[in-house]
Amino acid sequence: MIPFPDITPEIFTIHLFGMAFSLRWYALAYLVGLILGWRILVWLMRRPALWGDRAPMRPEQAEELLTWVVLGVVLGGRLGFILFYEPGYYLSNPGQILQLWNGGMSFHGGFLGVVLAAWLYCRKHAIVPLRLADALALATPIGLGLGRIANFINAELWGRPTDLPWGVIFPGEAAQACFGVTGLCARHPSQLYEAALEGVVLALVLFALVRRGALRRPGLVLGVFVMGYGLSRFVVEFFRQADAQFITPDNPLGHVIGGPVWGLSMGQVLSLPMILIGLAFFLRARMRPAVAQVA
Repeated sequence: MIPFPDITPEIFTIHLFGMAFSLRWYALAYLVGLILGWRILVWLMRRPALWGDRAPMRPEQAEELLTWVVLGVVLGGRLGFILFYEPGYYLSNPGQILQLWNGGMSFHGGFLGVVLAAWLYCRKHAIVPLRLADALALATPIGLGLGRIANFINAELWGRPTDLPWGVIFPGEAAQACFGVTGLCARHPSQLYEAALEGVVLALVLFALVRRGALRRPGLVLGVFVMGYGLSRFVVEFFRQADAQFITPDNPLGHVIGGPVWGLSMGQVLSLPMILIGLAFFLRARMRPAVAQVA
């Protein structure tokens, strides 16, 4: 077993006028991820050769797009968590819907929010949606990886109990409530599994594709990203603890489809359409001719 590191969710706290203001690792992960994503977009728009003919928008437009993406991530992520995971609770407690500092964000909801925001931005500025989607796909994995590391620091979204040597003893009564375990309970650090797959591996694959001319086939990078995230999340769900509202004495693994032993979690159910949609975009891009390289 590995003891949980001596680290707190807050980086530092400032006390002013009788109130406490904290900078949390989770907020910093979002901020750094968005800034790095913005810089990747600018880098891409300054390299028309990668696109074959020309970049889909001017580099200076990336900053304006960032505002749209932030709104899509926050609103989509929050609404997705409410609708997919705890609709009954928030219908009974509507005052907590806006309390983002108490946690509760869904990647699948945030993804749909960014898709909608980017599509509206493309309509406003007459940008080809698939080409901008490819750029956003390349810019996203770094932020995903940072977010999962922040989940680990927050000691949230931990994995199922394990006796493997890299199992982590997460703090808190809920994390230590492991059925059939006597003494300290170690769990899979599933947040770090996701950071490795959704962040590092997916980013390396996408950048390698871009270097090989993938941006000349609109939709190809998007397809690999969507399919890659869906596959990564689907696999990690086998090691990740299901959300508490889905776990019952008769369903200890929290499956929403199937039985108590074999079935699918909510994360897997939401990831299956992503795998199929990503594959469709990938095949469509591969079957169409690449954009001609400008001499």
